[in-house]
Amino acid sequence: MILLRHGQSEFNLHFSATRRDPGIPDPKLTPLGHEQAERAAEALAARDIRRIVVSPYTRALQTAAPVARRLGLRLTVTPTVRERYAFVCDVGSPISHLRGVFPDCDFPGIDEVWWPAVEEPEDQVLARAALFRAEMAALDDWAHTLVVSHWGFILAMTGRSVANGEMVEVDPTAGAPDSVVWRHH
Repeated sequence: MILLRHGQSEFNLHFSATRRDPGIPDPKLTPLGHEQAERAAEALAARDIRRIVVSPYTRALQTAAPVARRLGLRLTVTPTVRERYAFVCDVGSPISHLRGVFPDCDFPGIDEVWWPAVEEPEDQVLARAALFRAEMAALDDWAHTLVVSHWGFILAMTGRSVANGEMVEVDPTAGAPDSVVWRHH
């Protein structure tokens, strides 16, 4: 299974420069973020991807869209692979808004407000990652899955801190990482 961190968002651009939360709810991709998404689509074109699982945050949906177009696949949207709720950027957009912005996406069974109301403890993110890992491991074709997600979720899945637009392969049957250090580099 391939985990792809979304491209650079407006939040990432400002946070990396200041190390302060710029207060941007559900930020969009920057021009660089769109380029990273296009590069990911190009890199994944030769892979045998049959399923794309994506977080409902705008930045993840924008990153997944060119991959889905290139591969002719629909997106499977699920809050399970969302970011750890810790900054203003982790306030999402209501499903009714996302349906208007992303009319080609289905949002089945997702609550109108799908993000937590308060900061999400690390152990809850690890539990979400464990649940997703088990769900994927139960599928015969997990190796043909792309997951477009976020720094915190990918960290919980792999123990690795990845950059915007970076991909990492993971075997969900191999179990959880030995340790997870919750620090942006």
